Formats: sequence, C-alpha cells, structure tokens
Amino acid sequence: MGSEDEDERGFFSERSVASARPPAAVGAAKPHYAGHRERLRDRFLQAGADALADYELLELLLFRAIPRADTKPVAKALIDRFGSFAEVLGAPPRLLGEVKGVGPAVALEIKIAAAAAERMLKGTIRGRQVLTSWSAVIDYCRAAMAFETREQFRILFLDKKNALIADEVQQTGTVDHTPVYPREIVRRALELSSTAIILVHNHPTWPFRSRSITPHHLETQRLLGLS
Repeated sequence: MGSEDEDERGFFSERSVASARPPAAVGAAKPHYAGHRERLRDRFLQAGADALADYELLELLLFRAIPRADTKPVAKALIDRFGSFAEVLGAPPRLLGEVKGVGPAVALEIKIAAAAAERMLKGTIRGRQVLTSWSAVIDYCRAAMAFETREQFRILFLDKKNALIADEVQQTGTVDHTPVYPREIVRRALELSSTAIILVHNHPTWPFRSRSITPHHLETQRLLGLS
C-alpha cells in the first residue's frame, strides 16, 4: 500500500482502521486508550463541551489525526505550551510543530478546526446589528487575529444599520507595529458605501495568553471630516 493511502487512512477514526485489520487482529486486546476515547466521546455527547476540560476537548479533536496512539499527552503538552484550547487553535503551524507528538497531520487538523471556528463567528455577526452585541464583535476579532505573531490593522465596514458589510486586513506589520494609511481606509469605505467602520489592531506578545486586541468605532462622516 502506498504512502498516499496511508496518509488518507490517517484522517479516519480508529474504528475505521480497526475494521480494515485482519480477523485475527480484531480479537486482540484493545489498547488502553481505546476505552478512554469511548468514555470521552460519551461525556461529550451526553453533557456537551462544557463538561470537558480544554485538554479533553483537544483530545477529541486529535482522535482523527492520531488514530493509533494516546492523544492525552499531546493534548496536555499543547495546553501547557500555549495556555488554552483557543490559544492552541490560534498558534501558527510552525510553533505547533515544536510540541512533541505534533506532526503535519496534527497541525493541519488543528488549523482546520481554527478556520471552522473563525468562519462560524464571522457568520454569527454578518448581517446582524453588530454594535448591539459588542461582545460578539470582540469574540470574532479575537478568534480572527488575537494570536497572530505580527501586528495587524483590520477594518470592519458597517452599513447605516450597523450591519457588517466587509471585514478586511488593511495592513500587516512587524511584531510591535503596523503602518496605517488613512487615505486607503477612506478610499475603501467609499467603495463599499460604508457609513461607519470599526478599526481593530492586535498586540502580539509572548506568552500567547497575554495577547490582546483594541477596537475603535468611527462614523465614516467623522473619519472624512464631514461632521
């Protein structure tokens, strides 16, 4: 069997792997982590994610990427390194790969989950009265950029009802600053017929848990000097 087939099989659960084994192997004693996985799945199904610690939720995520080994040590090592479940998802692949047990497949699975979370949060605030739910805006911006290793200057363009028109990264800088060009902000606001904007930038620091974002809301008319 080629390496491509082996890589593809790694994305399926250990149940699928077990079904592909010869009959003699099926009757063999299960590894110690098999029962743990079933119990963890059952807790998640019965009580939801709130019943699980960060490392346990991360274990569930890693089951597909690590089908034939205990995921608990890897999950705990990731939490120890980055601080929380959210910060593991926000970590860049290069730093994820520095943790023992994390290879390309594990890093990919984590970044897919991070992209899914960001897409969900973006969908939650798109088309809504975003300023009546400021915490939703903060949560979205944190998921999108709080764990970037370089400063970003991001703009949320709003219509007259304060609903989101577009979310764009205007500039990406270095670890401690990013350039801002008011002319480009004004040009883009006019293109989108935006009546208000939210300007956001992050503050990359180490460790990851210390990172923060700073939002500022401006009426476009005030930005243009019209009021």
